[in-house]
Amino acid sequence: MKFFLDTAEIDEIRPLVEIGLVDGVTTNPSLIMQSGRDIFEVTKEICDLVDGPVSAEVAATDYETMVREAGALYDIADNVCLKVPLTVDGIRTCKHFTDQGKMVNVTLCFSATQALLAAKAGATFISPFVGRLDDVAADGMNLIEDIKIIYNNYGFDTEILVASTRHNMHILQSALIGADVVTLPPKVLHQLFKHPLTDSGLAAFLKDWEKTGQKIVK
Repeated sequence: MKFFLDTAEIDEIRPLVEIGLVDGVTTNPSLIMQSGRDIFEVTKEICDLVDGPVSAEVAATDYETMVREAGALYDIADNVCLKVPLTVDGIRTCKHFTDQGKMVNVTLCFSATQALLAAKAGATFISPFVGRLDDVAADGMNLIEDIKIIYNNYGFDTEILVASTRHNMHILQSALIGADVVTLPPKVLHQLFKHPLTDSGLAAFLKDWEKTGQKIVK
């Protein structure tokens, strides 16, 4: 399973790239706003830092303007993946660019039938928002299971990119279901390292090692 970081903060991305945990990055208008950076400047910097897809989202809602904005975003770098909303105009834009062999991430997916539409339009990625479904007392992971079954039934190439992940269980369940990608905030990725038995075990080893009076490097 691939890990994409959901952030536009360079200082959060760089250290995780250095240890080989970043397969791509997803951004959106809210993350760009939080960064306080120019969208072109920060997206280019992320694209230079990350080898994999970097999702950059259009701000328009109509097809003609989406296409114009997409042209500007694709010009930033070869690994830009256009991000469009799951609307009629968004799906039309997706089809326009996937027919040209370009990467498109269809976002704001909340149903399996929406995911089916994106796959039929040739989307590179579909982004179902599991955390936001959980927020309204729906089971976001059930959606991932349904999309996985439908895509397997028909052999769609669209990758399931689990979005709006909030905690370790979202990541674990996504992996068990067989999702292709999860996009997660850096703080959630860091949580994956944590286990109290790891901490207590390491503390015990270090305490015993200190008692030996030895040094591995002198």
